[in-house]
Amino acid sequence: MGYMTDKNTTAGVAAAGGAFVLWGLLPLYWQLLHNVPATEILCHRIAWSVVFVGILLTCTGRWHELRTALHSKKTQLTMTCSSILIGVNWWLYIWAVNNGRVLETSLGYYINPLVNVLLGFVFFRERLRPWQKAAILLAGAGVVYRLLHLGELPWVALTLAFSFSLYGLLRKVVHVESIPGLMFETLLLTPVALGYLIMLHVQGTGVFGQTGTAQTLLLMGAGITTSLPLVGFAFGARRIRLATLGLLQYAAPSIAFLLGVFVFKEEFTTVHLVSFVCIWTALALYTAEGLRAARR
Repeated sequence: MGYMTDKNTTAGVAAAGGAFVLWGLLPLYWQLLHNVPATEILCHRIAWSVVFVGILLTCTGRWHELRTALHSKKTQLTMTCSSILIGVNWWLYIWAVNNGRVLETSLGYYINPLVNVLLGFVFFRERLRPWQKAAILLAGAGVVYRLLHLGELPWVALTLAFSFSLYGLLRKVVHVESIPGLMFETLLLTPVALGYLIMLHVQGTGVFGQTGTAQTLLLMGAGITTSLPLVGFAFGARRIRLATLGLLQYAAPSIAFLLGVFVFKEEFTTVHLVSFVCIWTALALYTAEGLRAARR
């Protein structure tokens, strides 16, 4: 039994870790489509996700979970809101990567865990422990420092962080598993996505099938790049401790950060460094507090 437990934990770490690594490497994928407008990429991402997730549901015999979710009006409304949030998040992420803002996407997903704590306090009255308060204040100081010295609010980072945190909040309160939930969300967005893609095709301005086989296959693959990490994350989350999952999640923004600085050569000044150091220190406090609470 102990062997099986260790084996499941190892598989869970590998699956969740792989998911975060894939998320971190996504900028490289979207850069291959840098000449395609973000809205067109998003629509293909939605449409091909439906195909890929539909195959998964068929192979695992889980269509009934989706049908069960559709019976509840409250669930439908909640999932509609989560669909809009994840659609905004996906679009902004693609736009940011293809407009030289990979570092800001990294900042957004570093801030994300701290926003989760803040939303837990606001919506569920979860008590903030002293070190959690310090972490949130320190992260806020990093954002304010950047605003004062560069004269700009990191709106991409903040929008990504809050949209994904609110999305997670809605998925927390609705009792629908990851894969059926993703199917509902993408199905809801598909009519709009397909309508937009058909309009582009009629106008002759769409990229799909017009600029070579490679780009066509990349657009089709957007569904797999969207769904596969989510499947790995869902598999891993059920098999490993929350503290372990919390540590693994930093892999994605860390990879994106390295890509932004060393691969895409984005501007990284002393002001950016101070802002990031504030966020990293805040995350260190947050993580240490989480590990201490888990041990207790």
